[in-house]
Amino acid sequence: MKNQLVKFIATGLCSGYLKPWPGTWGTIPAWLIAFFLVKGNLFILLAVTVATLFISIWSSGAAEDMLGHDSRKIVIDEWAGMFVALLFVEYSREGYLIAFFAFRAFDVIKLPPASQFEKLPRGWGVTMDDIAAGVYANIFTHAVLWAIANYGELWAN
Repeated sequence: MKNQLVKFIATGLCSGYLKPWPGTWGTIPAWLIAFFLVKGNLFILLAVTVATLFISIWSSGAAEDMLGHDSRKIVIDEWAGMFVALLFVEYSREGYLIAFFAFRAFDVIKLPPASQFEKLPRGWGVTMDDIAAGVYANIFTHAVLWAIANYGELWAN
């Protein structure tokens, strides 16, 4: 029973079993939770982010024993990274979509130190590279939204 629960959580409610691109499929539920349930409430988003971070470290580490080292099916780390990418982002469809695509890009690219974080042991290594990708995506999203707000009229003409 415990193993099934660990797999269910680590695979992002089984979204990590979807093909192709389990990481992208696994990110979608987190985005949907943030957009439709959290709805920009910073206090709730912070609580969900912190809780998901610790749940990811625990469950991904435990799931490695069943699914393999940093298995592509383990996507709870994408949830944690996606929530980080959305922190302090204006609650809007555009802002949240920019954060989603930026997170997926930075998660794939793995700019340093994200690539080094993968070398951490067990759940820490699985999770922390996605947290780094979330930080990069968050900064990128804020920069894009700032540029649109300040220079958007230049592109409209």
